[in-house]
Amino acid sequence: MPVQIPDDSDFSSFKDQCLSSDGWISRYSKGGVTVWCRQEESKPVQKLKMRIVCKDVTAETLYDVLHDTSYRRKWDTNMIETFDIGRLTVNADVGYYSWKCPSPLKNRDFVTMRSWLPLGNDYLIINYSVKHPQHPPKKDYVRAVSLLTGYLIQSNGANCSTLYYLTQVDPKGSLPKWVVNRVSQFVAPKAMRKIYKASQKYPEWKRKHNPTLKPWMFPEQNSLPCINVSELTVQRADSLENIDESGLSEEKMHHSDDEET
Repeated sequence: MPVQIPDDSDFSSFKDQCLSSDGWISRYSKGGVTVWCRQEESKPVQKLKMRIVCKDVTAETLYDVLHDTSYRRKWDTNMIETFDIGRLTVNADVGYYSWKCPSPLKNRDFVTMRSWLPLGNDYLIINYSVKHPQHPPKKDYVRAVSLLTGYLIQSNGANCSTLYYLTQVDPKGSLPKWVVNRVSQFVAPKAMRKIYKASQKYPEWKRKHNPTLKPWMFPEQNSLPCINVSELTVQRADSLENIDESGLSEEKMHHSDDEET
């Protein structure tokens, strides 16, 4: 299936999903973080949506934090590796990301096409999985599939913003129900708070680390090699190996940083 770079209607649809309450079931609401889930009959995995109000962080700062891969290494403690592969347009690129899953689950990785758009007082970032000929699945990882993942950041005034995170990911594994529950009850809320805390510290960090370098805002700064969209195809979940981890017990699980309560 050919890859389509998102257009304005795709961003508008994503924003509508973030703001809509239809069909979403609340799974968690505490300490300023809300988590919802939604099951869709046509898809094997549910959608997960989160919201956090950031009372002392601007929308632009949140947007920078989510783009800045150099800074991500400071706060995303479950990340193993991330790097940009190449650029498609001034507001679309392809990248790689791998993360530590709690033992005994196998670690996962993605290759995704990411696109972003500042829109008035809003900032949007969305991605979905693609196949790149030079980055096939690795033997030590389970190649997961992002059907749709992204962020909506809304400005609530001079120094306040709201962050939405929406994701529909096929982990390519038959996961135990306790893993799915743990994601919505512990992992997701802590991840949102971690982004919030990282955003509070970002302005000071950025002043000391290439303060004017923001290629997501200034395309002329982008030094990535160009990729033609024809080199990519959509990563279909059914073309990847499915790992059966449904029999793994919670007692044997070693918790990662994002699962501490």
